[in-house]
Amino acid sequence: MRFLAVLATALLAACQPQTAEKPRPVSMTAEATGHYCQMIVLEHEGPKAQAHVAGLDHPLWFSQVRDVIAFLRMPEETGEVRAVYVSDMSKASSWTEPGPDNWTDAQTAHYVIGSERRGGMGAPEAVPFSEKAEAEAFAEAHGGEIVSLADIPDAYVLAPVDVTPTGATEAGKDEGEASR
Repeated sequence: MRFLAVLATALLAACQPQTAEKPRPVSMTAEATGHYCQMIVLEHEGPKAQAHVAGLDHPLWFSQVRDVIAFLRMPEETGEVRAVYVSDMSKASSWTEPGPDNWTDAQTAHYVIGSERRGGMGAPEAVPFSEKAEAEAFAEAHGGEIVSLADIPDAYVLAPVDVTPTGATEAGKDEGEASR
């Protein structure tokens, strides 16, 4: 009889939905390559992101935060995203070195959009901060507005942008013509 009670308890526990623990952020290493660009993430300036997707042993890496937000909003990306972390620029030593372990949850971060700063791939960036006061100071120094993840417009992360480097010449024109 006792065996049947233990068996029934075990069967009931097996029928309960399993809630997997939220993955923790992973340290960014030289092996981290961007999900879209397939380039080494550490070779790019500005904040980065990592997305933990169910069924994958390692996070997907993004060379700039704008790209992970696009990833979250594109209907063709169908994997179950279990966690997203973004560089915490409140703790970064500089724009060029946001740090391999300075992560904050993408859902709770404060983002500065529309600033003069460009992300690692040259596109406008959504600059994340864990501390609102740090986001305010950044916006004061570099322009932009502070928003939550949900309030970042789709067009800000999905629309095409000109990523021509400053000082580059247009195709088919020589240096003198391009600088006019």
